[in-house]
Amino acid sequence: MVKMIQEHLSDRISGALFGLAVGDALGADTEGMAPESIAEKYGYIQDFLRPDQAGTDDTEFTVFYAQLLSQYGLSIASDTIAEHWVKDIYHNSQSYKGAGFSEALALQNLLKGLKPPVSGKHIHSWSDGLAMCASPFGCVYPGQPDKASELAKTFGQVSHAGEGIYGGQAVAAAVSVAIAGATIQEICTAATQVIPSDSWTAFNIQKAIKIGEQSDSARSAIMPLYAALACDYYHWADLAPEAVGLAFGLLVAGHGVYPETILAGVNLGRDSDTIAAIAGGILGAGLGYAKLPQAWCEKTEAIPGRCVRSVAGVSLRKTAELLAEIAESGGMTNV
Repeated sequence: MVKMIQEHLSDRISGALFGLAVGDALGADTEGMAPESIAEKYGYIQDFLRPDQAGTDDTEFTVFYAQLLSQYGLSIASDTIAEHWVKDIYHNSQSYKGAGFSEALALQNLLKGLKPPVSGKHIHSWSDGLAMCASPFGCVYPGQPDKASELAKTFGQVSHAGEGIYGGQAVAAAVSVAIAGATIQEICTAATQVIPSDSWTAFNIQKAIKIGEQSDSARSAIMPLYAALACDYYHWADLAPEAVGLAFGLLVAGHGVYPETILAGVNLGRDSDTIAAIAGGILGAGLGYAKLPQAWCEKTEAIPGRCVRSVAGVSLRKTAELLAEIAESGGMTNV
């Protein structure tokens, strides 16, 4: 397995990051919408809607966390991550354009002097703000889902708690085994094994897997998944158990076909950018960059930096190279 990972590591990690970024960018314009509203306004979306359509905080936090891993290594502490939140994300205008509620509330806690894990305990701690950017943790620990999960927790407890962390751990574990060549079934198993079996996130993943298995395609799974998992009675669409569950359901229903799977996430709505980013990151990790739609990938190479200003202009490809170096030097130990 070590030889297989070494030969394909760079391609797989690039696949994870670009797979995530493409899903994020494609889903940006349908966030918060219902499937019926999307169909009425756009029909079935099959490509970018605008020439300047770009990624959101999902991609920017992914790059931000990858840079911290490159700077501090795998032994990075939550307190160090928290310090960089204040240094690199907070702005004295208190403007966090594109940031979610979990990020804004975590910043408020950090500025008050609260430290992790207390800083992540707030009224929106179960958002998908960690799950959306958890791919780097799986990238640096290929084939080691338990370690990827623990690293996700280290980062996650700065801004999240409970289900918000479980969602990120599930995604990190899934990316970890996907890079190592796991099947979709093995990916789903790895995701549920690193979180409590009685958690809302685990329950939703299992429910979504069954729906995915009963569906002919990712597109046909949209409405069954939406009916079973979408919490449209809640004010916001960024609940981790919902978004993560929906992403795994589409992964199963999509049978490993990247465009179909990601576009289903875009057309499903709710937190569409994050759903497509999660599914895209996991699927991209398994397929590798070379098997992704290159025209889509080219649109996501440069990071806008609208939310996390410190990553403006950063190259996604170079970010993938940084993660590959970490994985080769430390994350592949005992694989």
